[in-house]
Parts: sequence; C-alpha cells; structure tokens
Amino acid sequence: MPYKVAAFYQFAALPDFRTLREPLYAICAANGVKGSVLLAAEGVNGTLAGPEEGIAALLHELRHGALFGGRLNNLELKFSHAAVMPFGRLKVRLKKEIVTLGDTSADPTRQVGIYIEPSEWNALIGAPDTLVLDTRNAFEVAMGTFEGALDPKIASFGQFKDFAARHLDPGTHRRIAMFCTGGIRCEKASAHLLARGFEQVYHLKGGILKYLENVPEADSRWRGECFVFDERVALGHGLRERDAQPLAQEFAREGADE
Repeated sequence: MPYKVAAFYQFAALPDFRTLREPLYAICAANGVKGSVLLAAEGVNGTLAGPEEGIAALLHELRHGALFGGRLNNLELKFSHAAVMPFGRLKVRLKKEIVTLGDTSADPTRQVGIYIEPSEWNALIGAPDTLVLDTRNAFEVAMGTFEGALDPKIASFGQFKDFAARHLDPGTHRRIAMFCTGGIRCEKASAHLLARGFEQVYHLKGGILKYLENVPEADSRWRGECFVFDERVALGHGLRERDAQPLAQEFAREGADE
C-alpha cells in the first residue's frame, strides 16, 4: 500500500508548545505527510499519513531532533496503511489539552492505570469481577466494541468525568478494565479514576488498534469495526480497511476526541 499511517501521542511537559507549531508544521510538510497534530503544554497527539520514508524521517525528528530536545522519547506509536491518502491537508493545532477531559487532577505524567498487553486482555475482561468500560463516545461504540463492555453513552470524552461521578463507585467497582481507540483517552480516564480513589484500574496498552493488529481474529473478543479519525473511517482485524458509511464520513469530517 502506498501510504503509511502513524498514530502517536505522549504526555510530556511542553511549556513552549506555542513556539513549536510553525517549525513542526514545516518538518511535516518537508516530509510529504498530511493529517492532524495537536500540541499542548501537556504533550502531543496526532495521526499523520505519507510515504514510508517521510513518516520514518518525521518520527526520528520528533524523538531525536533538536525541536523537542528528547522530550518525546517515549511516544506511543501505532502503524497502519491506506490505499489512498486518508487526509486532505496538514493541520498542527494548539490546544489546552491533547485530549479534553477538563480535570486538572488527571495528570498521566504522575499516575496512570496498569497497562495490559493485547495478549493478556481477553483473560482480564473475561473475569467475572471485572467491569469492562468503553471510554469512547456513543457513535464509536455503535460501530464496534468488546463483548460485555459498558457503554457510557457520552457524546464526547469531556463528559466522562460526569459519567464516572454518577455511575462508578470505588467501593462497588473494585476492578475496572478500560479501552479506547489508541490509548490516550484511557491515560486521562485512568488518572481521573485513581485520583477519585479507585484502586484497580487497568487499560489496554495501545488501545483497540494494537489489539486488532496483534490478536488473531479467531481469538478476538472484539465485535464490529473500529472507528478511526481519517477518511478510512473504520478498520477491522489486522487493521484492514473497511467500506466507509456516509454517517461515519460526516462524523470524521467534524472531528472527534482522539
């Protein structure tokens, strides 16, 4: 396939994030990539597509180049491919948060839940005392989710803290296993729950995308398709592209949480 797609994020202290926007845009453009990158004081979050050599050069610059000075040396990365360019343009935007929760106590650089590898996920969510929690919005959940998962029925991730306040109790829900598309929402959500006194909080490392990439379809507990934030709209097992749906295309144009 002609285009490589890289989804990445890292929570890291970037107090100079405003000055990083223009040089980062120039680096992306010079390497022939398109897509979207969010910069905030708390880190970086993006999905970009381009030729394989362009993606490789960009990621090398992010992790080892002078612009970030080694601050992005622990990027969470996921790769897939696209038959055609899945983005119409390049955007580098400045934000208050790289994923919006609106809770200053939820700081993934201080505390996060326990990471669970895709190979161990089925055993965790199959345990009878585990509450399996989908942290994505209702549109994404409707396209696909893990069997038995609780749908919080939220319109955006910013509503997660209100859902948790109403429906989750540290005394009742002693073990929570949460998941999202690529992992970033679970970083914030797990930090939020830990700050509220929940003790056993787990999240799927690399998110649904890493699970679909690594777990054979015959062994999978995933049902449906995984919405992605580009014009491919949804991916299946093995990160295969699926046929787009008009409603999903409309949602993709409007943007979403991750």
